[in-house]
Amino acid sequence: MPGTPPTRFVFLGPEGTFAEQALRSIPAAERGTRTPARSVGEALDSVRAGDADAALVPLENSIGGAVGVTLDEMAEGEPLVITREVILSVEFVLAARPGTSLTSIRTVAAHPQASTQCRGWLRDHLPDAVVVDVLSNGAAAAGAGTGEYDAAICAPIGAARHRLTTLADKIADHPDAVTRFALVSRPGPPPPPTGDDLTSLAVYIAHDRVGALLSVLMELAVRGVNLTRIESRPTGEALGRYVFFLDCTGHVVDVRLGEALQGLRRVCADVRFLGSYPRHRWAEASRERPVPAPAGLSDVDYADAAAWLTRLRTGELT
Repeated sequence: MPGTPPTRFVFLGPEGTFAEQALRSIPAAERGTRTPARSVGEALDSVRAGDADAALVPLENSIGGAVGVTLDEMAEGEPLVITREVILSVEFVLAARPGTSLTSIRTVAAHPQASTQCRGWLRDHLPDAVVVDVLSNGAAAAGAGTGEYDAAICAPIGAARHRLTTLADKIADHPDAVTRFALVSRPGPPPPPTGDDLTSLAVYIAHDRVGALLSVLMELAVRGVNLTRIESRPTGEALGRYVFFLDCTGHVVDVRLGEALQGLRRVCADVRFLGSYPRHRWAEASRERPVPAPAGLSDVDYADAAAWLTRLRTGELT
């Protein structure tokens, strides 16, 4: 039912991953049920089918970039919308069963992205250890817990869940790395505007039209809408056919963003609205500040211009 707070959550599993850690930072999810899914597609399909109220899936990582499978799944199938974003600091630990010493480690289980982000630490501290690729950070912790591997690179939540001892923490080569997650639900009224919001879109341009992408960007720029992210993904239709994923500042109820959306609807082959939602408020020292609109393009300017036009249409020339 629209407006009903979600109580049934699904996340990209297995348990003990950064996705679960991010989900548990949401109060409603901490109180509700949390079910791991085997893939992003499975998580989103469970929401589409009504088996879950919301799914938490990764959108992008500050080191690895966009999570292509999530973008693809959001662009296809029955529409879903983002209602919240969660930005989580990615802090990898080296964990092992109690009593394990660093010098005794010969095998380390790690997701390939995790081992890549910890390459320097592994080279300096475990140069002779064999890194074994596994499907997730949770699987790495589970393997170390059963003794299949001597140690694991995993999330702190994974080490705790499998009762592992942390031999070293914050071992990533980039200590400020973060992952951005999206809480996705079935379509409904968006969260109310906060004054610091993002709107996400999937835009299909007219490929037989010269300057089609420039037209998309101009619809935003001329209205002072700041574009914070743009990613392209192949549509699968033919070589050279892409869908563009845009994040821009503002909320769908804002006048100037609303006008920009109308403009995109006119010039694009198709536009899929992926949600308007509050920007995640994380460490003040590192979070981006909203970019102010140029003179004449603020919400106040738009409201004033709209009121002036209304007066003209009713015969008032003041």
